[in-house]
Formats: sequence, structure tokens, C-alpha cells
Amino acid sequence: MEDKQSTLNTVIGMGLIFLLVYLWMQYSAPPKPSEPAPAATDAPAAEATPSQDQVLTTAQTTPDTSALLGRYGVFAPAAVGQSQHFVLENDLVRITFTNKGGCIEEVFLKKYAKSRPDSSGRLVKTPVRLLANPNNRFEYLVPAAGTPNRISTAELYFEPTKEGRTLIFRAPTNQGGYLEQRYTLSEDNYELDYRVRVHQPSQTLAPGQEALYLKWVNHLDKLEPNEDYERTMSTVYFKPEDNSPDYCNCRSDDIETLGDRPVRWVSHANQFFNTSLIARNFTFTEFTGETVMRTNADPALKTLRTSARIPLQEGEAHMTVFAGPNEFELLRAYGMSLEDIIPFGSSLFGAINRWVIHPLFDLLARFIGNAGIIILVLTLIVKLLLYPLTYRIVYNQAKMSALKPKIEELRKKYGDDQQTLSVETMKLYSEFKVNPLGGCLPVLLQMPIWFALYRFFPAAIEFRQAGFLWAEDLSSYDVALRLPFHVWGLGSHLSAFTLIWVATTLWYTWYSMRQMDSAAMGNQEQMRVMKYMQYGMPVMFMFFFNSFASGLTLYLCFSNLLNIGQTFFTKAFLIDHDKIKQQLEANKNRPRKSGGWRDRIDAMVREQQRLREEQAKREQQQRKKTK
Repeated sequence: MEDKQSTLNTVIGMGLIFLLVYLWMQYSAPPKPSEPAPAATDAPAAEATPSQDQVLTTAQTTPDTSALLGRYGVFAPAAVGQSQHFVLENDLVRITFTNKGGCIEEVFLKKYAKSRPDSSGRLVKTPVRLLANPNNRFEYLVPAAGTPNRISTAELYFEPTKEGRTLIFRAPTNQGGYLEQRYTLSEDNYELDYRVRVHQPSQTLAPGQEALYLKWVNHLDKLEPNEDYERTMSTVYFKPEDNSPDYCNCRSDDIETLGDRPVRWVSHANQFFNTSLIARNFTFTEFTGETVMRTNADPALKTLRTSARIPLQEGEAHMTVFAGPNEFELLRAYGMSLEDIIPFGSSLFGAINRWVIHPLFDLLARFIGNAGIIILVLTLIVKLLLYPLTYRIVYNQAKMSALKPKIEELRKKYGDDQQTLSVETMKLYSEFKVNPLGGCLPVLLQMPIWFALYRFFPAAIEFRQAGFLWAEDLSSYDVALRLPFHVWGLGSHLSAFTLIWVATTLWYTWYSMRQMDSAAMGNQEQMRVMKYMQYGMPVMFMFFFNSFASGLTLYLCFSNLLNIGQTFFTKAFLIDHDKIKQQLEANKNRPRKSGGWRDRIDAMVREQQRLREEQAKREQQQRKKTK
């Protein structure tokens, strides 16, 4: 009876551990790849506000000046015009603007390509274009003089002036003033110096109004092979002035409203790219961020919306617009935690990625040109740093293996009495001062590194479209075999790195369990349960890793191979098994110190003996009653 209860407790304990890992992995894992959806031909549903074409038609077919004045107030002269396009560019980026609304129409990144599968599953590369969806909308609602309503800059035609890398748009008023938007492109960066200015604000704006109201709708483009994963890593980020950066929910529709809390910057981010507005001489207020999920059948990946109040300081709002890649050092240079839009994780895991793993990767990249080789070297460095823990695990296994003859004697002596065998085995460990759980703590100490790397590989842009062996993109899953059908949990492909990891993990598990058999805990039923669970774990995780970043599974493969190598090397060359036996005998004869795990083992043994005696009494009483 007690034996069954002990086994049940083991199963429950191991089950809870697996459940926690499962829930964490499930939350962090990419969604399972769905069936390829046919290319959508219909445009997304239009926003509730009038489209640009509708506004243009209204303005051009309304000759009544009084009607224009009633609708646009002092900005009536800017309500009629013709759309034109203008370009600013440097070696990194080409930005196209439109004078209708005076806003960005497209950001062409010269050194990056999007990679999308065609109908056969082959990846096709085309240029990365941000903000290029025709249904996007970037506008200011202006409390203009002469009208009770706020007018939209998206309905105004701005007069353009280009001066080198500076582009100036002005929407004139009938009072001699204007609303100006001035863009200056950096010579060697992805940023624009952006200034919005109201000339003669007392005559241009309604009385008591010294602010503009931003409305930004952004339909994100699909840029990565695994759009399900990209969708869960794309959202609205924002930085409250008095707190760390925050974001809208990545996995479902969400709205975040901050009211009067000031906001320093807002970012619309894909998995590896972002467009950010950084306030310079003010802070955003009345901020609202919203994410709207889309399906694979939609042309857009996800819809992001932002609204905010922009106070004018002496008639001007000064901002920086960044539209480019999520490069850690590039974003960190702004000095306001903009690099936190890179989903390296939070708390301890994020800190390890930002300040240990990523700097180490950057250092290696200066000398090694292949990302796969960098992962190999990175794995080797991590294993060397963690080797003291690995040594402790192997050394503890060697001590337990040295007790094999004595445990075999206990097995012969007690036969099938598993409860007594378990008690006597624990007494043996206590007598020779061997901790049977000594290998668990080193494993637990390594887990923060494992979880950090789990978040690092699919978030670091350095792995994007970096190939190694058969993997075309280490930030996405590798495809060794395409299946002619869809398998639940796996999708329509098999990842070779994942299969290699599963095979090496199963072999290493078999090898480790064989060592445990040599120093068994005594309870064969518990050992059998542990075997099943340890063999089942890599098979279960295969369903997670099959669609994960191949850089992660490549790291896991390297890690397994190095684990095997370290174990054999340590046992063959660093551990003196004869010396361990002598030490165990010396431990047996040395007076035992009070306290620590040995007292806990002794307490467990006494409790097991007490329970055993009570069970024997009950059985004896039961036999007497039966007679």
C-alpha cells in the first residue's frame, strides 16, 4: 500500500513538473502551422473614417467656397489639390511621401528582404516595405479655427518643398498661417527628424486649443515564413514616462488605455522590424494602443492602432521617426529602452539575453561569418561555463554507481519487498553520505540559461535569413521533409534539427537511466515510471520544436552532442573511480555531522519504518480477526 502511494506521489510530482513546463512552452511557443490559405484578393475592410479617394472626390466636386469653409475652417485652401509623391533616401532606406496628408507612404529597406512561401512551399524573397498597405492611415485631428469639428490632415493637400535630405510640407490657411510637417532623413540611419509646427497658432487653431490628436492605423505586412509565429511577436509597444516599456497583448485582440499618464514613445513592431514615434520636446497623453488579430487568409498580418494627444510647445511638436530593423545596439543608442521591443523576454531571462548572450554573440560575429558556426561556438562557451555543474552531476552519478554491489545485495536480500528495499537503500545512502538528489540542483541552476536561449534565437534579427546546412533561415523552422498532408501538432513539414535533437536526447536518456539502474533507488515501479516519463519528454517536445526557430534546435543538437562528449571525457579522464570507493568507505567511518540533507533522509527512513511497523500491526490484527 505504501509502495503504491509512493509511486503515486512520484507520478504526481513529475506530472506537475511537466505541466508547468508544458504551460510555459505552450504560452511561448509559436502557434501550430495551419493549412496554407489561398492568396486573398480582397482588400481589408476599410476604416470607419472616409477613405482618401472619398475625401478627394468631395473636395474636388465642391466648388462652393462657403461649404469648404464650413467643413475645413481656415484650412479650406488646402482642401483642394492633387496627389504627388516625393522621395528621401540614403544607403539604407528609401522613404516615399505623399503630399496628401503630408505623411509617409512607404519605407523601402534596401538591405532586407521578406521571405514568404509560394504555393509549393518554396521561399520567395522580395523587398521589405514598411507602412505600404494602402489602407494605412496616419493623420492628425486638428482643432482648426472656423469650424466646430476637428479636421483630418489626411484630407488636406500640403505644399511640398525639398531641400537636400529635408522635405517640408505645408497646409496653408486663409489667414496666412499654415500647418507644417518637416522631415529630415539621417545620413546613415533609419531615422527621420520630424517636426510638426503650427504657424500663427492663435489664428490657425480654435481658441484654447494647443494640441494635435494623432490617429495611426497600421496594417502590418507579412514578412516571415512562419506568419503564425510572426503574428504572436508583433504588437504595439509604448513607454510610459514613469515606468518600463509595455505592450498590447500579442496573442489576441487587446486595447491599452493610459489616460493622463505621459508616454515617451510608441512603436508598431513586427517580429524583426518596427516603426516608432519618439517624443522629444513633449510627451504623448491620452494614449490608446490597440491590436486586432488577423487570419492567414487576410492579406495583412495584424492591424495596429494608436491614438494620442500631442501638446504643442510654442506651436511645435518635435519627434524622431524610426523605421527599420530591430537591431539591439541601434535601438539601445536612443537611451530610452527602445530595445525592449525586441522580445528577448522579461525579468531574469531577458536580462541574460540582453546583457550576456547577445553581447557574446556580437563578439563572436566579428570573427565568424556563419551564424550556424557562431551557434556552435556559443554552445561550446556555454557548456564550458557550465561545466562545473556538469562535473558535479557526473561525479554524483559515479558515487551512486560505486554503490552498485551493495544495492544488488539489498535486492537479493529483500527480493520483492519494495518498501523495505526503498527504506534500506535510503539508509545506505545516508550511511555512505551520498545524496541521491545531488544531480538535480546543477540541472536546475542551468535552467535560466536554457529558457533565455529559448527566447533569444527567434527574437534576434542576426539569425533572420541566416542559413546553415539545409536550414534557409535560422529564425524560422528548418524543413528537411515536406509532407503531402497536414499533421496535427506538426504541420506539413518535419524539422531535421528537431528529429536529431529527439534522437540524441533519447540516446542520452537511455545512457543516463542505465547509470541510474546501476544505483537504483530501490523501488522498481518508480524507476519504471521515471523511465517512461523521461523517454516521453523529448517526443512530446518534438511537437513544440518542430515549428520553432531552427537556431534553437540547432543549439539543442550541439548541446546534446557536447553533453555526451563531456560525460564520456569526465568519466574516462577526470574521475578516479577507485578513489571514489575509498572515499565512500572513509565517509562511512567518519562521524556524521548533524543537519543538512542526511538528517532529512534519516527522518524519511524513520518515518518509512514507522509506517511499515503500523502496516505490519494492522495486517497482524486483520489476520487475527480472520481466524
